[in-house]
Amino acid sequence: MISLVGAWAIGAVPAHASSTEVSLQMDDGVSLAATLNLPDGTPPAGGWPAVMLFHPLGGTRASVASIAQGFLVNQGYAVLAYDARGQGASGGLVTLDGPREIADLREAFQWFRSRADVSDTQIGAMGLSLGGGAVLRAAVEGVPFKAIVPTITWTDLYQALAPQGWPKTGVIASFVQLVHAWEPTAYGIAQDAIRNQNIPVVKAFSAQRSSLPGLSSLTTPAFFIQGRRDYAFDISQARAGYNAVKGPKRLYVGDLGHAPASNPEAEKPHYLTEVREWFDRFLKGLPNGIDTRPPVEVAADPWTGKTASFKTWPKTRVMNLKLTGAKRTIAATGSVVRTVKLPKRRLEAFGSATVTASISSASGWPHLVAVLSALTPGGGETVISEGGIPTSGLTGQSTRVTIRLLNDATLIPAGSRLRLTLASASTAQNIANALYLDVGMSPSAKLTVAKTTLRLPVLQRPVSR
Repeated sequence: MISLVGAWAIGAVPAHASSTEVSLQMDDGVSLAATLNLPDGTPPAGGWPAVMLFHPLGGTRASVASIAQGFLVNQGYAVLAYDARGQGASGGLVTLDGPREIADLREAFQWFRSRADVSDTQIGAMGLSLGGGAVLRAAVEGVPFKAIVPTITWTDLYQALAPQGWPKTGVIASFVQLVHAWEPTAYGIAQDAIRNQNIPVVKAFSAQRSSLPGLSSLTTPAFFIQGRRDYAFDISQARAGYNAVKGPKRLYVGDLGHAPASNPEAEKPHYLTEVREWFDRFLKGLPNGIDTRPPVEVAADPWTGKTASFKTWPKTRVMNLKLTGAKRTIAATGSVVRTVKLPKRRLEAFGSATVTASISSASGWPHLVAVLSALTPGGGETVISEGGIPTSGLTGQSTRVTIRLLNDATLIPAGSRLRLTLASASTAQNIANALYLDVGMSPSAKLTVAKTTLRLPVLQRPVSR
């Protein structure tokens, strides 16, 4: 569901580049397996400008090989990529971008910059998912990158994985399964996150791996790349980082990312070319205009080769919709499903929709999940977004609750109807929808749902067709 392993590992090393396997020895004795790619020929005075690449969770340096080989080395960049601690051919244990992994990054950076054929000042970094989190955290901790490209990643880990205080249990469980060499304490905290217990410890763990509080002091040129439909790390994670940083910045929202992103091969040359242009501008000093274009770019879905650019965040309007239906009481495995008609024109959801519902429970109902989907004229169903909240403390008296759904961008074809599913788990909408799994629900629990409303932000002008 979540893995990006192998998504980038295509192509071979160009003839005009050299590739060397190296072993990086960390100060605690752990060895990290690395690949050093160098352009052919004589380095310029001061050494080659350079880029460090960081792979996603469960991946290896091979996961980012095609970025190095197809877009950087052949354009005059030295590139270093290594298997993160506890992954691939590296030793050690995984703590999910914790202090030990950031120390590894710092040591690798120092090793890279100390080479005579590599510039000791003009070094940038790009990281995917886990790797993006490491790049951001390292940057706010003072690793002197000259430009960064955090990609499909988080800026606030707790808010990403437990928005509104209820965990995306399916996502967290999928992440845990991607690697086996977990450090025991980190593994235990991940299990606590899945069970929504020991929350102060989970929050402290997440804060130590987040970058958002420090980004307001960051002046390093930052190019954020995020997925339109990414249920692990939604658009809000990149937008928060983009808003916070003070230096040159750019934000691309495309069809890449974790599930349910389509990750079209045809889109990669578009944004990876922009990545290289970002490094060209800030590592080589080339006045190519990447920093003067409208800074926010949104790709159409499905990918057609077309994007829309904006000087500021794209303008939206809010649709306020009533989802009518009689008051209904459900058991632990039940669901309330309500639909509403839409105007007969194409719409593009963009931003965090909110669902407000009147609910009550005399038996106890610990959490509530909402899944918003579009029923298309062709008979299909596309999930627009979803979210969950803790609801402990309910009584027999009606209580109004608001569920903020993930910040995603989804095309809604003309003639569609909206469907809202309220239940204890996202699997109530579709058994394959494993974002929010049922955790801690008593078989005797019952919930009564009455009035329900929806606020749906949509682009004023859709970019998709």
